[in-house]
Amino acid sequence: MSPQLLQSIQLMALPLQDLKARIEEELEKNPALEVIEDPKTISYDEAPSGQRENDEYFEDYSDSGFSPTGYDDEAGDVKRKFMEGALARPESLQDHLLWQLSLQPISEDLRSVCELLIRNLDENGFHREDPKTIVPPDKLPLLEEGIKLVQRFDPIGVCVKDYKESLIVQAMQNPDAPPYTVLILQEYLELLERGKIKEIVKKLKITEKEVEECLSFIKTLTPFPGREFSSEPPRYVIPDLMVTLKEGQFVIILNDEEIPVLGLNPFFANIQNHPEAQKLKEVKQFVNNRVKEARWFIQSIHQRNQTLLKVAKAIVEFQRDFFLKGPKYLRPLTLKDIAQEIGVHEATVSRITTSKYIQTEWGIFELKYFFSNSISGAGSTGSQYSKEAVKQIIKEIIEQEGGKNLSDQKIADLLSKRGIQLARRTVTKYRKELAISSSYDR
Repeated sequence: MSPQLLQSIQLMALPLQDLKARIEEELEKNPALEVIEDPKTISYDEAPSGQRENDEYFEDYSDSGFSPTGYDDEAGDVKRKFMEGALARPESLQDHLLWQLSLQPISEDLRSVCELLIRNLDENGFHREDPKTIVPPDKLPLLEEGIKLVQRFDPIGVCVKDYKESLIVQAMQNPDAPPYTVLILQEYLELLERGKIKEIVKKLKITEKEVEECLSFIKTLTPFPGREFSSEPPRYVIPDLMVTLKEGQFVIILNDEEIPVLGLNPFFANIQNHPEAQKLKEVKQFVNNRVKEARWFIQSIHQRNQTLLKVAKAIVEFQRDFFLKGPKYLRPLTLKDIAQEIGVHEATVSRITTSKYIQTEWGIFELKYFFSNSISGAGSTGSQYSKEAVKQIIKEIIEQEGGKNLSDQKIADLLSKRGIQLARRTVTKYRKELAISSSYDR
């Protein structure tokens, strides 16, 4: 992988605040790069050739009522809305894991697999998409090794399918776990949750005291390890994008006012062809390298922003009902759907949607939020309901229970009447992910 391509990939993954810091770092390091006060002074012909190609490739952004920039006579209102929409959010779980990854003495191939795995995790530390679908085919042999490595990071128990697997991973890595703990978690967790201690005793042919010891230990574990970051001091996140409805059409606005406009330092651009500079080999090489690096950096920023817009446009098109009606109307959507729509690899979609936020009428959401697996509904093909939409419906049912304290089975029955077939244990799982207590505790 060339240094230029690696730089492009790294910039693609950076959230807005980190991108600003990276630009400042590059400005200090490369004297051929500078901030342009008036972007209109840069002519199209002076742009790097790769950037011109990107401009031509993305010029269809204005089609179908979508606007990639939107900074016209309403620029002041747009900026104000972006600032008003800024949220205080906890430090990212991904940031914490990526920092630990940076300390590991491993190959670049394994490092790239681990990075993809980390960026695919939700706020609980669970996989959003099947890991096999986000790792390039040539790196699949490293997938299992990558998963096991990330599972050992702090907090232990992330990079798993669900809370059950998280508990198993935590128990397996803890030398203090009583005998049978892992087996109980693997085979009898549902019985344990229902308090069926004697049934577990009978099936495993062990004493009740041994099961109680396992239960006491399990209670010390964290079923949703990623959530511990929600209690950390917040940092402000300004949305990368804003979507509004204007005359029946969605307008997508890139918050590019937060990103300095970059250009070549005229001195370095001119000195390249200076006769004296041509005579001095070291000077010529230094100037040429700095100018080349500056052009690549500018092009990489441009490509990042255009890819972000293209992905956002595709998401809004797929999730039109959500943006019109709200979270209950979130459709099932995968990274693969968006990747195929815009003609890029799933890994690119994963990078560009991680820690990138969009301001909507319904609040500010990370772009990753719009990817959700399907839940089969009665009479459907399995794609009518998304997991996040069903969780919102469950939350609504519980909020409207009016003191009835509905059991998970009763909630499952009510969902069935709406055409959503869900097992009781799945309702329990989603309720826990919503951080809602059981009917007994409510």
